[in-house]
Amino acid sequence: MSVSPEQQLRAYVEYFRDLGVYELYQRKSPQVGMPERWRELLARPRVAPVPTSAAAKPGAAVASNAQREMPQTRPGASAARPPTQAQIPQTRVEPEPSRSYFETLPQELQAPMPKPVSFDALAPLPAEIVPAEQRAAALEAVRAEIGDCTRCPLAYAGRHTIVFADGDPNATLMFVGEGPGADEDAQGLPFVGKAGQLLNNMITAMGLKREEVYIANIVKCRPPGNRTPEFAEASTCSQFLLKQIDIVRPKVIVALGATAATYLLGVRQSLSSLRGRWYSTRGAKLAVTYHPAFLLRDPRQKGEAWKDLQMVMAELGLKAPAKK
Repeated sequence: MSVSPEQQLRAYVEYFRDLGVYELYQRKSPQVGMPERWRELLARPRVAPVPTSAAAKPGAAVASNAQREMPQTRPGASAARPPTQAQIPQTRVEPEPSRSYFETLPQELQAPMPKPVSFDALAPLPAEIVPAEQRAAALEAVRAEIGDCTRCPLAYAGRHTIVFADGDPNATLMFVGEGPGADEDAQGLPFVGKAGQLLNNMITAMGLKREEVYIANIVKCRPPGNRTPEFAEASTCSQFLLKQIDIVRPKVIVALGATAATYLLGVRQSLSSLRGRWYSTRGAKLAVTYHPAFLLRDPRQKGEAWKDLQMVMAELGLKAPAKK
């Protein structure tokens, strides 16, 4: 389901209303309050870019100078030949990349990108472990706490269903993805579309069944157009995923894709640099691999993903089923 810019704007307005902000503009010409130092920085003239017409012909200025420096010929004398293009020294001028308005602002006014906080830093580990027979009920309590959530703009961006999780509350292996897609939003379960079918095959290849693992996502509502969740959306939803991990207490967590790895570990790195090593989060070992949706777009990476899963299998003592 496509979402128009007007619907997205309405979603953010509703979000601020939930926060208790109702009057966004109190005057016809709203006045923005800012420190005097900021006003001084904004008042400074910014350097204008060099016109492209002058940089397009770097030899033009050289040619004009050469013509001015040529000696005047006497009457009756043969006129000297003008210098050819090959004789004029050429200087290669690389055009500067265009910059956005915000990049032209002084450094003090450029806001840094938010840095995610790892799940280990979000909260201390619980003092008591939830008994195995009580974990299903504890997860239901977390779902009830979420309710018909309106904590972030995803609630107003076309969401149909909150996708909580699926699988065994006592699983030793947990998979964490990015967020629900269209099929998940319709059915209320994570990884049930084409990417979910591939994940099921990956789980089977590890010698397990889907019912024996626990599956969740960084966000529980579908982002419009299946875009990457925004920082505020993922940070708002992290509190519930953290509680799920603390209740299930898996031995190994597999982060599916860069988004899951970013928020679980609190780092912004390429997926290739994160793969092939063990990490720790919430008392569990964590491995990073490709998201099944990415593997559908680039099947050549399935072999690399299988290497990551084999590392997990060795840690859990799993063996691939014998081929029939």
